Amino acid sequence: MNSLDWAVLIGYFGVMVAIGVWSHKRVDNVSDFFTAGGKMPWWLSGISHHMSGYSAVMFTGYAGIAYTYGVTSFITWSFPIALGIAIGSKLFAPRINRLRSRLHVASPLEYLKNRYNLPTQQALAWSGLLLKIVDVGAKWAAIATLLSVFTGVSLNQGILITGVITAVYCTIGGLWADALTELGQFVIQLLAGLSMFIAVVVKLNEKNIGFLGAWDEPALHGHGKPLVGPYGTVFLLAFLFIKLFEYNGGMLNQAQRYMATGSAHQAERSARLSAILWLVWPVVLFFPMWMSPLLVRAQKPDGSDSYALMTEQLLPHGLLGLVIVGFFSHTMAMCSSDANAIAAVFTRDLAPVLSARARGWGARSGLIAARVTTVVFLGLSMAVATQVNSPAFKDIITVVITWVAGLMGPIAIPMMLGLLRAFRRSGPTAALTSWAAGLLAFWLVNYPISWNVDGGVPLQYQVSVPLAVSLVLYVLIGYLKPEDTPERMAVIEKVNTDSDGAAVPVPAKAGDDVVGAP
Repeated sequence: MNSLDWAVLIGYFGVMVAIGVWSHKRVDNVSDFFTAGGKMPWWLSGISHHMSGYSAVMFTGYAGIAYTYGVTSFITWSFPIALGIAIGSKLFAPRINRLRSRLHVASPLEYLKNRYNLPTQQALAWSGLLLKIVDVGAKWAAIATLLSVFTGVSLNQGILITGVITAVYCTIGGLWADALTELGQFVIQLLAGLSMFIAVVVKLNEKNIGFLGAWDEPALHGHGKPLVGPYGTVFLLAFLFIKLFEYNGGMLNQAQRYMATGSAHQAERSARLSAILWLVWPVVLFFPMWMSPLLVRAQKPDGSDSYALMTEQLLPHGLLGLVIVGFFSHTMAMCSSDANAIAAVFTRDLAPVLSARARGWGARSGLIAARVTTVVFLGLSMAVATQVNSPAFKDIITVVITWVAGLMGPIAIPMMLGLLRAFRRSGPTAALTSWAAGLLAFWLVNYPISWNVDGGVPLQYQVSVPLAVSLVLYVLIGYLKPEDTPERMAVIEKVNTDSDGAAVPVPAKAGDDVVGAP
């Protein structure tokens, strides 16, 4: 990087902070901070939903998969996401929007207290919070890895730089700042991605390698196969189910985008836009990665530095800075949205149970608590980021695929399926049992069983077994021990119909009147 690249990077950081300051004027209460007051246009929500699903992991971990295996990086990642969101646009997006408009909640997990009971809500909230800390930690480590390639700063310094900048704008402006910065980041990503795509095509032509003929080169032998290595059919099917839950609200931040729109119909349109973007745009981003074995030799065994090395070699200064900004935009978009979602969970779901004072928060004190929680979450995730590549977490892509995908299912299944009439018989017993058994299955498959299997348990079973265990138990227990009480059915009907229905009852427990009450 030279002074021009640094100017582009510093200018980007300045714009992000300015957007946060401007968005501050639109945030008057907790609802504005967490759900934009339900006033976000569907197209902005869709772009924000799309951008909040990316991170620099795509340019490190998935770049390594593309470098090693080829197009399977698209077939087993962005394609299942696009398909999952398309299905969820009808199945989940309208119902999640009604959580805000009909039940008047600001956190995606708030409704669980009435749908199941308070212990279920607390179990899912705490486990979701802890998982998100690990997930976002991996994202910080990914962007810091890229920053170290370009600038030479240490991993910890890179984590600190990106974390502090993100904390400033998302803490000040809430979800409005997240969405508006993600719109700017989408434009930057568009310019950076097209620049890299064109640069790679030009370089291939210089080597007398045609756009399509590249696949016949020895270095790309087998790279055109859709399912190779550990990424086989079982992995693809498991990932499709996981992404169906994860990207429609199971990881919380995407649920907020649905909640932020003005109506259920707008939430559906938002999801459809995000699905289209996920189907089309990653192909442009992945093409340079697929071609990378023809242009660079990765220094890391997993190939995670291949995209950064290629960027340095192919792009002139200025454009190089723009692509680096693109890396940052991915990670900051996801991490800021995650921080906002977790702050919502803590201040709306956890704090009122832990503290009588929190149950009495007014508009101003609740907003202050939301901002403080956002900073604390970012700090904890940055601390976890320093432990990526340690024996506990291993490399970045292991954290993202094994830990996040493997643990997300047990948390998301009671949350997401609880919205649907088809699963009305599944109550707190089904929810808690499926959650606990899924977590236990994750631990058994990834540790004791894996230790005793030659070569370890295959990746597809590491991510699919916990999901399968949770899903089967949730459905089976609901059938054997139905708990579809009138009160729970009232909640389900509220999120499944647009017409006015009976008021949603609130359990008479201390402090419950501020958690999910209308």
